[in-house]
Amino acid sequence: MTGDQPGSPQTRPGLVRTLLDRFGHLVRELSKFATVGGIAFLLDFALFNYLANVRGVEQVTAKAISTVIAATVAFVGNRFWTWRHRKRSNPAREYALFFFFNGVGLGIAVGCLAISRYGLGSIWPAVFQTPLADNVASFIVGTGLGTLFRFWSYRRFVFVEAGKPSVPEAAHERPPGA
Repeated sequence: MTGDQPGSPQTRPGLVRTLLDRFGHLVRELSKFATVGGIAFLLDFALFNYLANVRGVEQVTAKAISTVIAATVAFVGNRFWTWRHRKRSNPAREYALFFFFNGVGLGIAVGCLAISRYGLGSIWPAVFQTPLADNVASFIVGTGLGTLFRFWSYRRFVFVEAGKPSVPEAAHERPPGA
């Protein structure tokens, strides 16, 4: 099945090669995005726990602060490494869109934390108002959902491919006979 013999079907290498040719760039972007995100995640995690558990900052405030700092690190990493091959548009536009979409991602993470801590925590405080529950809600659930949203939005709107508009233009078709 390797396709080494004449006339034999080339299934595995052909399929793998086809998939790599078609999706290799996406895999490379996703790998770089994950690396930058991992670094930002570790910074976010460490800073949140330091602020909330050592400095005594309220959990939602600590999460907002840690996310803004981690997002700044992520912007630099994504702009100059993950999507460095993409055209550079107006840097102010990129930065503004990046932080807008990070704001949505922050809202997702903070929303998950608030639902856990204040919604479920009002029912079961011994379970949902603990550092472990805060970390699970914020970093596993919130960051997971926020990361999916961020990858899609950065790729689609912030770091656009050269020659592609960030938002598709509407087709203006003439009605028949006009």
